[in-house]
Amino acid sequence: MDALDLFTKKVFKEAINLNKYPALIEEANNILKKCNGLPLAIVTIGGYLAKQPKTSLEWRKLNEHISAELESNPELGIIKTILMKSYDGLPYHLKACFLYLSIFPEDYNISRRRLVHRWNAEGYSSEIRGKSAGEIADRYFMELNERSMVLPLKKLIGSRKGISFCKLHDLMREISISKAAEENHVFRMEEGCNLNTQGTIRHLAISSNWEGDRSEFEGMLDLTHVRSLTVFGKWKPFYISNHMRLLRVLDLEGTLGLMDHHLEPIWKLLHLKYLSLRTCKDIFRLSESLGSLKQLQTLNVTGTGILKLPQAITQLRNLQCIHAGKSKHFYSSYDNFVEYAPKLICNDKPCLWTPSLILFCCSIWSLKLWKDASDIEGDSNRRDMCTFFCCVLFPFLARLADPTGVVVPRGLRKLKALHTLGVVNIAQGKGILRDIRMLSRLHKLAVTGINRKNCQEFCSTLAHLSCLESLSVRAWKETGGLQGCLDGLSSPPKNIQSLKLCGDLGVLPDWVAHLQNLVKLKLVGTILTDLDGTVQVLGKLPNLAILRLTYDSFKAEEPRCFTCRQEAFPSLTVLELRYDDHGMTSVEFEGGAAPKLELIVFDGWLSFSGLPSLPCLKEVVNVIRKYGCSNVWTEDFRAELARNRNQTVLKKKDLFYKSFYDSESDSDFFDK
Repeated sequence: MDALDLFTKKVFKEAINLNKYPALIEEANNILKKCNGLPLAIVTIGGYLAKQPKTSLEWRKLNEHISAELESNPELGIIKTILMKSYDGLPYHLKACFLYLSIFPEDYNISRRRLVHRWNAEGYSSEIRGKSAGEIADRYFMELNERSMVLPLKKLIGSRKGISFCKLHDLMREISISKAAEENHVFRMEEGCNLNTQGTIRHLAISSNWEGDRSEFEGMLDLTHVRSLTVFGKWKPFYISNHMRLLRVLDLEGTLGLMDHHLEPIWKLLHLKYLSLRTCKDIFRLSESLGSLKQLQTLNVTGTGILKLPQAITQLRNLQCIHAGKSKHFYSSYDNFVEYAPKLICNDKPCLWTPSLILFCCSIWSLKLWKDASDIEGDSNRRDMCTFFCCVLFPFLARLADPTGVVVPRGLRKLKALHTLGVVNIAQGKGILRDIRMLSRLHKLAVTGINRKNCQEFCSTLAHLSCLESLSVRAWKETGGLQGCLDGLSSPPKNIQSLKLCGDLGVLPDWVAHLQNLVKLKLVGTILTDLDGTVQVLGKLPNLAILRLTYDSFKAEEPRCFTCRQEAFPSLTVLELRYDDHGMTSVEFEGGAAPKLELIVFDGWLSFSGLPSLPCLKEVVNVIRKYGCSNVWTEDFRAELARNRNQTVLKKKDLFYKSFYDSESDSDFFDK
């Protein structure tokens, strides 16, 4: 019996077709969404509504005031009583973590990585018996999931951890909000909120629908003990107050309208441990005043316009994570220029594209930006545009920098606590590689800009990083791609679990065959010519669980078959084959191959055979291209899939389907 049937039977004492009542079905679906399949909640709320008028108005009132009803209505109180027992049964450290989730808006998909870094900065976790504070915080996340306090989201196919996001069950969120408010743990500034709060506010969240002014913000709240500030929606300059001297977490991810000059007050927050400007597309520069944040542990500027980190970052000796790199959305207006200008300028043949012509074209484009800047915020925004030209555009043209990574200053070796670093542009010299080599605690590294001049130094650097678990390497085709650049790595870090290679390789490096701990491999545009040999090598990796082959990973003169031979891929659970038009036309699974494979994602008209021999196959996702699929192909594929005894689900998605979670951009090279 599904949730809607159970609900209607409780309300109407019989099963009726609510689809005949459009006004009721909409409100019923909203109620069931809040219940999220919890039978206790469905039965209790249905029983309550059975005694009320069967009108959409009555049901809408319940939806809009569910929190108050749970508090005051004896008939619904049993739901809260039982859910409260789940909360009361939590150990102290998990109670704090659970209440912390009330910071995020309703239906918000909360990143596991974001939570772990924030909890770490808040001091919710600490190193225990050799496990880092980050690992302990990650364990707390999993404990909340195991106790069903959060709803796990497994949309991130390419993750080794399986659960990369979560959200709060609507009813559990009501518990979290009420308890957090009761203990002055979290204050959510939103439309209609009561600003006359009593007591100390530890965590302040500003919702996108709050339209208050400075006097409301500063006059009615005691900000002196605020430990974290999270902003959803549009930025207002007064959000950072001089009273927030104890702030540890400043999370401005996705904040609209945030510009360089707005950051000046941040450099005075001397206790800050977590700073995220992720996807703030109007941020182009970090001041040298960044060096005053001596306690900073996590810096996330992914998806901003920042191409270079300041020298002052080398003063942050507690820094553990640097997340930076290109946002495809920010650069969408001149991606083609970035991709083709270096090739055209460096071409020996006469070319119309001279540096002066490029500067002229950029000047035309910049005039539009200047006008837009004036329309938005006058002189203040013009100052930010000047910063953009001086600190981003002109240096970029001078260096022909790779916009997918950031240039880091010399002296990075001083950051001995650094655990995560990327995406770094290493094209500007070997000095940065010598610095990276000294980062003995580095677990995750993502680089771009590898070329024939620095590849030997890069390989030598990797050989020294014994703790490395995640590696991402990218090279542009204009610089020759990755061909020959990784062959010099004779002894790769033995603990590598995640590897991403992006760029023309031609041949898979020999050392990949020795990565016995490799769990996840992604190849992007590698144009490998030996399909059979590559598949044989990868099929022997004992722990490979996720294999993603995208954007012409292979290229062959004639049609080839991706053949999984008997006993190959013993641990594979996810296989993705996308945008590979020139390398393979069919996929074959021999008996005994890929015994743990659960999910296949592919596009185009690939021909499959052997699907019935996959004992664990649960889901197949076919991404439909603009020209669609023939009826004959569809019928043949469905017939092949139907022979699998697991009743495997076939899903069709449009061309823009992402096999990774949409809120995480392509510049996030690391596992979530």
